[in-house]
Amino acid sequence: MTEIKLYNTKTRKKEVFTPINADNVQMYVCGPTVYDRAHIGNARPVIVFDTLFRLLRHVYGESHVTYVRNFTDVDDKINARAAESGRTIGEITQETTQWYLDDMAAVGALEPTHMPRATAYIAQMIAMIADLIAKGHAYEAEGHALFRVRSYEQYGALSGRSVDDMIAGARVEVAPYKEDPLDFVLWKPSSAEQPGWDSPWGRGRPGWHIECSAMAYDLLGDSFDIHGGGNDLQFPHHENEIAQSKCAGHGFANYWMHNEMLQVEGKKMSKSLGNFFTVRDLLDQGVPGEVIRFVMLSTHYRKPMDWTEKKRVEAEKTLYNWSKHHLDFSVAEQVPHEVVRLVSDDLNTAGAIAEIHKLHSAGQHSEVLAALRFLGFFDEPEELLGKFAGGLLTQLSELELFNFAHLLTQARQTAMQTKDFSEVDRLKTAFIEAGLEVRMSKEGVELVPSAGFDPAKLEGLL
Repeated sequence: MTEIKLYNTKTRKKEVFTPINADNVQMYVCGPTVYDRAHIGNARPVIVFDTLFRLLRHVYGESHVTYVRNFTDVDDKINARAAESGRTIGEITQETTQWYLDDMAAVGALEPTHMPRATAYIAQMIAMIADLIAKGHAYEAEGHALFRVRSYEQYGALSGRSVDDMIAGARVEVAPYKEDPLDFVLWKPSSAEQPGWDSPWGRGRPGWHIECSAMAYDLLGDSFDIHGGGNDLQFPHHENEIAQSKCAGHGFANYWMHNEMLQVEGKKMSKSLGNFFTVRDLLDQGVPGEVIRFVMLSTHYRKPMDWTEKKRVEAEKTLYNWSKHHLDFSVAEQVPHEVVRLVSDDLNTAGAIAEIHKLHSAGQHSEVLAALRFLGFFDEPEELLGKFAGGLLTQLSELELFNFAHLLTQARQTAMQTKDFSEVDRLKTAFIEAGLEVRMSKEGVELVPSAGFDPAKLEGLL
């Protein structure tokens, strides 16, 4: 069996992955708070852990992997959006959840085995909170239930923080009803306008952190294999999950994995900088989800990922070039061993893509296709054949492209005899301005559509 190595945030080293039960490998990944469209940064953990999901299914078998990714559908941001819009919370979360599923499917993500909604697990959260209070790890105060952080001696181990060094008020809420500023909310009261459920501490709603602990325990049991999420969740969310789950007597996760954050053109994504955009924004601009996935996988998940226009264009060119040769879905080919080995080495997808480049250069077309499908490309061959086989991001037929290339070939042959290259230069300029990359060699002329290709600029040339 293929050996998988994963970097475990908990131990700060790469470890050989050994599941608790090879017949049911289990993974939990923190999902979105569904109040709006998913921005491009939200897509990174989805693509990273979808790749891991695919690897685990490849190694252990599709029916032997359980993947849970939750939806937080009770949150103050959702409440605020409902108040602003005049719509119900249910309407908003139902719509935004479907947006998320549609957008993540567009970037090639498989649906997880379970996608629990927080509001469907309120009873389990209340039971866990009551247990923590009974064990002395939590307490009630003014309609709140709070976790005693100092009751868990290993608090801060995941993120490498010392409780004594944490500055009260810096990343924690200071409130008069807290015994200690570091204590965090498990349950809080709801006003008449806010969603709420009856509990031993009054009508209210859960805090954020208790959701994942309760859902993971209900769906995956006392202990499971992998817990994942973005690097920004290490503290306080994952730290708090560990504390409350361990104090409830659960083993919780053996391996912790975190992806680094995303930047845009070298800067932190921010609405104030004007570089904030959603996955849907890109899709609506005509950027295929495969391109988004390719750019994401081109950087190792534990390194900061910089989304740039240059990378997007290069990804489109690469996928277009590969798609011209590798769309024979009738060929059943095993995934190349080296590609699997690289992905098994702590998800080295950048290395796997480099290997696919080599396979393409060697003309190993069926191996390229098998490798791409392993990485989450071309899951829907019927749909993608129409998109890629006709030319990625182009409205020209293959015949028209051939005719334009032939036009330039003739002009070049004439120029070689007359020594007048003005017509060659004119055609090349026209093609480049229209968004065609011009490749000229001894073998002939090739025209490759790139991002921003506008076929209207070629009218009148033929």
